[in-house]
Amino acid sequence: MQEQNRSRIVVMTAGGTNPQVMINALARHFPDLHVVQEEPESKSTLLRRRAKRFGWFTALGQLATMVASRLGKSVAAKRMEEIIREYGLAAEPNPAIPVTHVPSLNDPVCLATVTALEPAAVFTISCRILSPATLAAVSCPVINFHAGINPMYRGQMGGYWSLVERDEGNFGATVHLVDNGIDTGGTLYEKRLKPSPRDSLATYPLLMTAACVDISVQALEDVITGTLKPRQPQGPSFLRFPPPIWTWLYHGLTKRIW
Repeated sequence: MQEQNRSRIVVMTAGGTNPQVMINALARHFPDLHVVQEEPESKSTLLRRRAKRFGWFTALGQLATMVASRLGKSVAAKRMEEIIREYGLAAEPNPAIPVTHVPSLNDPVCLATVTALEPAAVFTISCRILSPATLAAVSCPVINFHAGINPMYRGQMGGYWSLVERDEGNFGATVHLVDNGIDTGGTLYEKRLKPSPRDSLATYPLLMTAACVDISVQALEDVITGTLKPRQPQGPSFLRFPPPIWTWLYHGLTKRIW
């Protein structure tokens, strides 16, 4: 690795408010930061994959929850602004941060970009799962920000499920190494939080992102200084998915967990 690239960080993402908040924060600590942004996966592709796994009825119910959550962001806009302000962060794209757009993070164009940049580390947030071939071709550590505590809340909406299961003490996020599994790599850091009663599916990920900038920065600094100390998380391991709309409504109406 070239001398001048020893502190270079590449962030891989599909874009969005939460990743942009993290990107802006990381850029304060790592000026030589580059973003590789993929095209978001189409809803039809996602729906077909979910239908293959759960059946069409459940898959459509999950899609309805995701749509409701996105619509809820307009209602939760004030709370989102409050979170960003409370943590002293910014959500607007920073034109000073270079961004390379690719069709997919598993596309050869992405790999060529990362290879040319020779980063000290790759940091993934809100993006597709990297294929085994892509991971094998990246020579530096790949670190992921996961909005859930591993291994109990792997996958999606971990914070939500911890509240639904009355496991409030495990509402939080994990920064971990990426391997060929889904959120199964060694844990580097984790942080537990207490959400506000005004938080919901629309704001849980942003709250975790904002609160966990520090552990994300620390993990990347550990890479640069050669002091990474991953550990295998203990306890039951469960892969989570978005709740179908009827489950979400039930817990919202009966437990006030939205």
